[in-house]
Amino acid sequence: MSERYQPPFHMTEEITNLIVEIGEYVGFITTYEAMRQNPVLRRASRIKSVYSSLAIEQNSLSLNQVTDVIEGKRVLGSPQDIKEVKNAYEAYERLSSLEPYNVKNLLLAHRILMDGLVKEAGVFRSGNVGVYAGNQLIHVGTPAKYVPQLMEQLMAWLKESKYHPLVKSCIFHYEFEFIHPFSDGNGRIGRLWQSLILQKWKDIFAWLPVETLVHEHQEEYYDVLRRSDKTGDSTEFAAFMLRMIRDALKEAAGNQNANVVTNVVTNEERILELLRQDGKLTAKELASSLGLTQRQVQRILADLKAEKKIVRHGASKNGYWEVAE
Repeated sequence: MSERYQPPFHMTEEITNLIVEIGEYVGFITTYEAMRQNPVLRRASRIKSVYSSLAIEQNSLSLNQVTDVIEGKRVLGSPQDIKEVKNAYEAYERLSSLEPYNVKNLLLAHRILMDGLVKEAGVFRSGNVGVYAGNQLIHVGTPAKYVPQLMEQLMAWLKESKYHPLVKSCIFHYEFEFIHPFSDGNGRIGRLWQSLILQKWKDIFAWLPVETLVHEHQEEYYDVLRRSDKTGDSTEFAAFMLRMIRDALKEAAGNQNANVVTNVVTNEERILELLRQDGKLTAKELASSLGLTQRQVQRILADLKAEKKIVRHGASKNGYWEVAE
């Protein structure tokens, strides 16, 4: 086996343009400065990251329940789901102290994430593994005996590569999932490690829940992983993840332009007030009235519904929202 790891990837015009666009958004956004000084906003952002990454892995707890678990409140849910939330929150809280090129740090992160959930928490898997969609085998991980060496080589590539950090984070994410180095938890730690690589580049990524966008495009996320496996090349996956990063930054920039750095509270109140006046307003109409994206409004409506602050009556076309007073 070669001593140098060379992930199959090629630059494209789309990827180059996305790097430029992301860089422009990062330079424009100042929201993260307010977040750094505001523990409430930091906590809300982190909770969204935890909720979204775990929801991709079929954790059944709602955003409201995840918030309650992190705040130490009693939640009716499976012990495993609750444990996953506690572990993930601790991992995200400790992430900034880890070194992205250090295998021991990677193993530590896995131990924190999977403590009490799997036997091989914090160690590379001892057996071979396959990824299934139902009963269909869709990916076979690298044979276990090669995993430690490949992960050392991948970390060395990550440190030495001259690619832009945005691109390196995406390639690493894909190659990590392709190797599938752990018996379980590969998806959540792959996303966690990409967040670490990004925040070591720019602080804003410590508080930007890119995982939320991935969760909203979960089916596409898995589809592009499968297609990349078939081609043996991470280019398509990198472009997908860069679009998710771009869209997360675009949303943050929109919040800044609307002067709603505290949008978690302000936008909820504004939407509730509009729905009190007209419960038949659609997400598109609410977004137009408030200067938000339709995706932002849909997310807030989902949160309000989960928190039982609003109730939906009827179908999406002819139904209406009732505000619970």
